[in-house]
Amino acid sequence: MHRIGFFVCHGHDVLDLGGPLSAFNQVATAAGHTPYDLHVISQPGGPVLGNSGLPIETRPIGRRTFDTVVFVGGDIDPMQASENIAAARKLSAKALRVASVCTGAFLLAETGLLDGRRATTHWQYAARLQSRFPLTKVEGDSIYIADGRIWTSAGIASGIDLALAMIERDMGPEIARAVSRLLVVPYRRPGGQSQFSAMSQMEPESDRIRIALNFAREHLAEALPVERLADAARLSLRQFGRAFRRETGETPAKAVERLRVEAARLRLQDGSEPIEQIALAVGFTDPERMRRAFVKLHGHPPQSIRRQSRLSGKG
Repeated sequence: MHRIGFFVCHGHDVLDLGGPLSAFNQVATAAGHTPYDLHVISQPGGPVLGNSGLPIETRPIGRRTFDTVVFVGGDIDPMQASENIAAARKLSAKALRVASVCTGAFLLAETGLLDGRRATTHWQYAARLQSRFPLTKVEGDSIYIADGRIWTSAGIASGIDLALAMIERDMGPEIARAVSRLLVVPYRRPGGQSQFSAMSQMEPESDRIRIALNFAREHLAEALPVERLADAARLSLRQFGRAFRRETGETPAKAVERLRVEAARLRLQDGSEPIEQIALAVGFTDPERMRRAFVKLHGHPPQSIRRQSRLSGKG
């Protein structure tokens, strides 16, 4: 039986723990037998308070060893305490597979295991992780990354994506798909983290600007001059331009371009649709214009984004 230890610190996030824990637990139902022995552990053992105020009962590390160790994310400062770093090094030394969920990557990085490796974390903390650990190759848009025996996932719910990928590696795609159906989540989530970070940064407060953005999302394949968006919002051009910039921080033209890039990214993730067809479907008049938009927003052309998505999925 494959032993998995979920290491938590004070201030852990309950979904960082519960998401992947539930995924591995559901394998017994999907497979008809119990291949995983699951443990929630901490350095001292006993109840450990999460950042939601919910205490979780844990077992002390002691001399326990695990085939897979998952470092659960949450508040960063507590997990960087010296006793937690020492525990992480001890657990990682004997594990066949080591993983982190969300900000758990900071604890994993403290052990030195991310030096020279590709890794990801929550999009909000990707730059901080890269700055603090410059030897780590941080990819802030990936949902999860497998680099050898080291696995890292993005924020919060992406721990489920990480677990499904591990289950597929261990048990095969049929079992992993069955688990995703039991959890009512996508087997392979389309797109990277930027679909959440970019859109959340552009979320307006007023209904009229929200209506205009929703209109743009629904008509990306069509021409979307500012006059058309202002009409959708039922505002004059001057009122619309001022309100839009105030609430989103961008001009309408830049916002539409961002929406088109992110819509194209979702299609690129699938890996089968021709890039020329994607460009037209999301409103770029030609592939070269889409390429320039991708490079401007993400620093990479569409072909590179597609290649990175495939590598992240395969590990």
